Amino acid sequence: MVGPRRPQFVLFGSSIVKCSFREEGWGSILADNYSLKADIILRGYGGWNSRKGMAVLDQVFPKNEVVQPSLVIVYFGGNDATDPRPDGQSPHVPLPEYVENMRKIAMYLKSLSEKTRIIFLSAPPVNEAKINAESIYQGTNEMSQKYAQACVEMCHEMGIKAINLCTAIMKHSDWQTTCLIDVIHLSSIGNKIVAEEILKVIMEADWKPSLYWEAMPNEFSEL
Repeated sequence: MVGPRRPQFVLFGSSIVKCSFREEGWGSILADNYSLKADIILRGYGGWNSRKGMAVLDQVFPKNEVVQPSLVIVYFGGNDATDPRPDGQSPHVPLPEYVENMRKIAMYLKSLSEKTRIIFLSAPPVNEAKINAESIYQGTNEMSQKYAQACVEMCHEMGIKAINLCTAIMKHSDWQTTCLIDVIHLSSIGNKIVAEEILKVIMEADWKPSLYWEAMPNEFSEL
């Protein structure tokens, strides 16, 4: 650990998180905005679903740590919403189990600290035109939207901030080709939309202290 100790923002989830530190990724945009204010920590695992996320919660977020994250941004859903396969090798998780997993993840994170804030990202939309027999991702836009809506509804019930990526991305014209680089992963435009939605939520949240980058002090600003 290098000092001074900064607030920690942890990005936790599957490949939408894993790829977020690439050039023009939403994680990179956050890291740039918070470069003198907070540490953006990546915990993204390609191909994972909410079931796998549940299995490692206590390892990624140990309760006995002296310093707990100021903000955790969680994304699971895209893989959960894929089509099930007869051989059971799909990352598909049935919708009721997915919602319950996300609820348990939220409850665990809320228990870390009174000042640990949470934002959930829903599954993004799917470009079905790019799905074929060889595609790694097999699913439908309709199913992705169902999982997204269920995630947002669960968050509202629990008083947790949530961003419906289906809604946010599908507002953009020609979103299938401009916001996605394949069936589900984000282009630079898609990543910018996600970053803007996150920053909007942080800016509007009634959190004390505020975690919005413009409201936070710069490190060594007194020098």
